[in-house]
Amino acid sequence: MPLHDLFARRTLLGGVLAGGALLAAPSFGLASAAAPSGTLPGAVVPIGPPERERRIEQLRRLMRAQGIAALLIEPGASLVYFTGVQWRRSERVTAAIIPLRGEIAIVTPFFEAPSVRQTLGIPADIRTWNEDEDPRTLIAATLKDRGAASGPIAIEETLRYFIVDGVKKALPGAAIVSGAAVVRGCRMHKSPAEIALMQRATDITIAAYRATIPRVAPGMTPADVSKLMDANTVALGGSPEFSLVLMGEAAAYPHGSRNPQIAREGEVVLMDCGCTVEGYQSDVSRTFVLGRPSDHQRQVWDQVHRGQQVAFAAAKLGAEAGSVDDAVRRYYESLGYGPGYALPGLSHRTGHGIGLDGHEPVNLVHGETTRLEAGMCFSDEPGLYIPGAFGVRLEDCFHMTEAGPRWFSLPAESLERVV
Repeated sequence: MPLHDLFARRTLLGGVLAGGALLAAPSFGLASAAAPSGTLPGAVVPIGPPERERRIEQLRRLMRAQGIAALLIEPGASLVYFTGVQWRRSERVTAAIIPLRGEIAIVTPFFEAPSVRQTLGIPADIRTWNEDEDPRTLIAATLKDRGAASGPIAIEETLRYFIVDGVKKALPGAAIVSGAAVVRGCRMHKSPAEIALMQRATDITIAAYRATIPRVAPGMTPADVSKLMDANTVALGGSPEFSLVLMGEAAAYPHGSRNPQIAREGEVVLMDCGCTVEGYQSDVSRTFVLGRPSDHQRQVWDQVHRGQQVAFAAAKLGAEAGSVDDAVRRYYESLGYGPGYALPGLSHRTGHGIGLDGHEPVNLVHGETTRLEAGMCFSDEPGLYIPGAFGVRLEDCFHMTEAGPRWFSLPAESLERVV
C-alpha cells in the first residue's frame, strides 16, 4: 500500500495516534526504499491569537498568585510562545514586557520594528530605541508606565545578565525575581493544538526514517546519512532540526566522537534525528546493525528496548519525574550495568521535556520531584553505552494524558524492524 494511503488509513482509524502506529515498514535490510513523494496529508494548523490570549491569561493568573508585577522575556521559545515574535538574540536588545495589568509591550531597535511586527501574534505596544540610546532604560520606563517599576519583576530564566543588570540599575528599588515557575507553569502543559503539531513533527521524522534507513549502506559516512535524512525530512514538510549519526564505536559516546567514521557490515549505526513543524519539535532515535548483528549487539538492543518500556510504565500521573529514571536504573543495575551513571550503562538522564525547545524542563532524571501531569511531554531514551565497543539508543517521545502516557511514535518493533 502506498505511503500516502497508509497515513490516510491511520488517520481514519485513530486520528492523532502514536506516529507510525499502523504503518508497516519494510526491513531496513532491503537494498533500497523510495524517497518520499510529497508532504503528509492533512493541514498543519498554526497556533493562533485565541490560544496565545489563553496563554497570557494563564500566565497572569500565575503571576497574580505569586505577587509578580511583570514578566520580562527576550527572543527565544518563550517569546514565541507568548507573543509569536520570532527573533534572534544579539547585542541589540529586543524584549517583551508582560505586565500583570495593561498592554503588553515589545521593546526593539527602531530599524527592526517593521520586521518584528511581521510575526507578532498578539496586540502589543511596540516601543523603539535608536542606536545612541540604552534599551534597558526604555524597558525601565515601560515598566513604570505599566505600574510595575517597584516589582517584583520576574525574569524569564534564559534572559541574559547584561539586560537584567541594566534594568536593576535603572530601577534600583525594584525587586528582580525568577520567572521560571510562572513560565514553566504555562509551557510545561501542552494544549491539544501543541500536541497536534508535535505529533505532525514526529510523523514526519518516522516517515523520513522509513525512507532513509533502507538506503544506509557500507561505505557511507555520517554526513552522507545526515544529508539523506534531512532531504527526506524536507520532502515530507518538516524543517530539519538535527540529524546525529554515529557509527561503530562512536555510538558508545552519546553525542559522538571526532574520530573518522564509516558504515561497515556488522557494525552499529545510531541515528538521533528531529525536525520542527511551526516551531514544535520531534526527537526520535533508532539504532540498527548493517548486516547480521552479533549476539552481544542483539542482547544490548533488547535490553534498551525493555528499558524504554520500563520508563513508560513508570510514567504515571502524580509520580515524581525522577522516579521514571530511578525505575530504569534499577532494571539496568539488575542486569549488571552501572551502578547509577557509571559505564558500561546509562550515563545520561532517561528523558527530557520537549516542545518548542528540543530540551526543556522538566527532565526524567534522578532527584527531580516535579510530579507528572496531563499535557507534559517527554523523551524516553534510556540508552546503554559500552566504551570501546558500541552503544544503543532508542528514543520515542510521549505525552501525559488523563489516562496516563501516550506515545507520539511507537517504539521500534525489533532490531530488524526499527521503524
